[in-house]
This record gives sequence, C-alpha cells and structure tokens, in this order.
Amino acid sequence: MLNALDQFLAPGTHALDLRARRSEVLASNIANADTPGYKARDFDFASALRTAMNGTQAGGGALALQRTSPLHLQASASPTGAPDLKYRTPVQSSIDGNTVEMDTELGQFSDNALRYQADITFLTSQIKTLQAAVSA
Repeated sequence: MLNALDQFLAPGTHALDLRARRSEVLASNIANADTPGYKARDFDFASALRTAMNGTQAGGGALALQRTSPLHLQASASPTGAPDLKYRTPVQSSIDGNTVEMDTELGQFSDNALRYQADITFLTSQIKTLQAAVSA
C-alpha cells in the first residue's frame, strides 16, 4: 500500500527535489558573478528527472551504500541522487574568465522558481485527490 502511494507521488517529489537543487546551483552562479575564473554550472532537469524516475521504478530508487568498516556511520542515499553538473558555455566570454551571464542566470532562476511553484501546486492537488478518495 505504501509502496503504491510512494510511486503515485514519486514524480512530484523527485521534481521538487531536483528543482530545489537547481535553485541552489543557479543561486551559486549568481552569487559568484564577480568571482574571477568562476565557471557557471547547471544541469539538464529533464535528464535528471528521467534518471531519478528510472531509479525509483527499477526497485526502490535509493542507491545501496556499502560500509567497508563497522566504524563507518550508517548513511542513506537520496532517491534522486546528485544531478550531473555541467559547465555553461557563455555567449560572450569575460576578460577575467568568469562565465556567469547575469541575464541568463536570472532568467533561468525565475523560470525554475515558477516551475517549482507549479510542481507544488500539482503535488498538492494529487494529495487532495487522495484525501477525497479516502474520505468518500
């Protein structure tokens, strides 16, 4: 029962996790706009979501962590894992080697924030649908 519920909500929760991670990456780019030599980074959201969903459907989603010593702490892996960060290619390069283009970063950050809100709305509607089904 809980596994079916988890699979029902998995696309929304994975999307929210990845959107939050992308916000962190984009915010880091914006914060380092004046840092000489800083290379702007980002990841392909659709590819990362597809990878996260395939991991979930293949049997549990979380990577199995192996302890090689009894002294190691117990740990668990995020089901979405860490997305593969890539360097952004600038349209116009900077003299100091910084590849952050504020217009691009702010546009991407705004787009990601809007989509994050849409994902929250979608997940909320799924939960309300489940509540209505249970109470009926």
